[in-house]
Amino acid sequence: MAQRDLTGYGPNPPMVQWPGGARIAVSVVVNYEEGSEYSTLDGDPAGEISGESPSTVPIGERDLANESFYEYGSRVGVWRLMNLLDRHNVKGTFFACALALERNPRVGPEIVRRGHEVMGHGNRWEEYYKMDRDAEREAINQAVESITRTTGERPLGWYTRYGPSINTRELVVEHGGFLYDCNAYNDDLPYYTQVHGRSWLVVPYSLEVNDYKFWRGDLVTPGDFFEAAKACFDVLYEEGTTHPKMMSVGLHCRIIGKPSRSHGLAQFLKYASGKEGVWFARRIDIARWWQENYPPSA
Repeated sequence: MAQRDLTGYGPNPPMVQWPGGARIAVSVVVNYEEGSEYSTLDGDPAGEISGESPSTVPIGERDLANESFYEYGSRVGVWRLMNLLDRHNVKGTFFACALALERNPRVGPEIVRRGHEVMGHGNRWEEYYKMDRDAEREAINQAVESITRTTGERPLGWYTRYGPSINTRELVVEHGGFLYDCNAYNDDLPYYTQVHGRSWLVVPYSLEVNDYKFWRGDLVTPGDFFEAAKACFDVLYEEGTTHPKMMSVGLHCRIIGKPSRSHGLAQFLKYASGKEGVWFARRIDIARWWQENYPPSA
C-alpha cells in the first residue's frame, strides 16, 4: 500500500484539454445495487438498516418495508433513470454489484445497449477491508466473471463499496484486466499513482453531489439536489476557463429514481447540457482520454 499523498497537483494543476475544448467533464454515476444489500435471506445476521424511513423492526428480523424500498430501485427506478439519461443524451457509468445484476437479468444488457459503462462494484455489499488478501482476490474475480456474464462486457474500472482495503488497488492491478479504479476522493482530476513499480491511473470519485443525502436528511426537495449540483458545476465550470476539471454526480436507483427527486436531476442535466463546453463522459472515456493524452511519462 502506497504512502499518503497530501500534495497532489498543488497550486498549479495541469491545464487539461478535454475533447472539443470542453471546460468541464461531467461524470454521471448510477449505483446499481438493489438486491445485493444485506439480507437475512442471504444468510446475513441482519438486513440492511439504511432506508427511506427509520425502522422499528428488531435487528435480525426481516424488514419487509425496507426491502421494498430497495426493490423499487430495481423494479422502477433504474428504468426511469435510464430513460431520463436517454432524453438528455447523457451516457453514464453504472457502479454495478454483481448479485444485483444477476437478480434482475434484463438490466445488465440494457445498460450496455444504451451505451453506458458497467463498472465493477463488488459481488454484493461486502466490507473488503475485513477480508484477507486471498478472500478479497477471489471476491474481485467472482464479481468480474459474473458481470461479464450478465452484461456481455467485462468491467474495465473498479470501485469498492464501503471503501477499499489496503490490498484492493494492488489486487485490481494484479488482476490484469482493469484500466483504472475510482477508489479515491482526493482530487478533481485523474492522476497516476505507483503500484508495484508501475504507473496506475486513478479517476477519483466524489460524494459532494450525491442523492444519498436525501436519505441522510441533508437534501429534502428536488430543488435541493438541483441547487447543490448547480453550485458544484458552476464553480468547476468557471475554473475551467483556465484549468478544466471533472465533476461526479452520484445517483442511486432507489433514491433519485423516485418521480419527484428525478425532477431535480432532470433540471440539472438540462442546465448543464445547455452550457457550451460541457463533456458528459463515462468514466472509461475519461480514463482513456487521460491515458492517451497525459501518459505517465508526460
